[in-house]
Amino acid sequence: MTDTTAIPARDDIVSAFQIEGLPVRGRVVRLGAAVDEVLTRHDYPEPVANLLGEACALAALVGSSLKFEGRLIVQAQGDGPVRYVVVDYDTTGGLRGYCRFDPEEVAQISEGFARPGAKTLLGGGVFIMTLDQGADMDRYQGVTPIEGETLALCAEQYFKQSEQTPTRVRLAVGQADTGEGLKWRAGGILIQSIAGDETRGETLEAWNHAQAFFETTGEDELIDPSLGTPTLLWRLFNEDGVRLIEDKPLRSFCRCSDDRIAVVIQSFTEAEKAEMIEPDGKIHVTCEYCSRVYAVEPDAVA
Repeated sequence: MTDTTAIPARDDIVSAFQIEGLPVRGRVVRLGAAVDEVLTRHDYPEPVANLLGEACALAALVGSSLKFEGRLIVQAQGDGPVRYVVVDYDTTGGLRGYCRFDPEEVAQISEGFARPGAKTLLGGGVFIMTLDQGADMDRYQGVTPIEGETLALCAEQYFKQSEQTPTRVRLAVGQADTGEGLKWRAGGILIQSIAGDETRGETLEAWNHAQAFFETTGEDELIDPSLGTPTLLWRLFNEDGVRLIEDKPLRSFCRCSDDRIAVVIQSFTEAEKAEMIEPDGKIHVTCEYCSRVYAVEPDAVA
């Protein structure tokens, strides 16, 4: 790859790349409007919004490598101020996410100078990745303990234990003014070592070499609205050369619909549904992900 500093930056895209001559591959994600929509649908405190933004970036990094039509669910749950964080990545590029938290507990641990990270927010618990290939296929789920203060470290531990694949992850979330006021942004980079074989030989030295350059990635670079993926990769790996393989667009979305809400309500007994009816004579259901409120006629779900 040649000097790419003149290439304009693009948001809401995840890009796969290969370091030339090394058994190391990776992906970079840049999220603008897509993550801003997810984070502003609820009144999240800054630490919680940061955690959810990291989860969105991580889901895009991992989910974009899937070779089937379906979805990846990234979640972490524990006994801390944030009860759980979940992001649903659709292989068409859709992202949605949600955090459940205790506002008073989050405020209490946020009083220091440092922004609380994943371990502090979630407490003791588990990090989970679920692969959903559709109704005709069994789900695959990998579970590891929450270890490390960031979701990036949780993901590295997951790949080490569940897939035995040497993996490094860096995530960043923040706000920037792009001409329309402060907007949330998120970014991330992931590299993985390709296992050695008779042709490649031992790959540890090449992996350590790639990690040395990976370590120089700044969080500010991952969310800089003026810094595009080609330029970032050129900064990191121009000594060896790096090749972009493919780009995938990303967007914010939600799975909720009138039909889905009706199915959920129908799962309750008639007595339970009667208790749900509000003064206007309807059953009101709010989608946890997108905050859309559905007003359902009881007769429609009898």
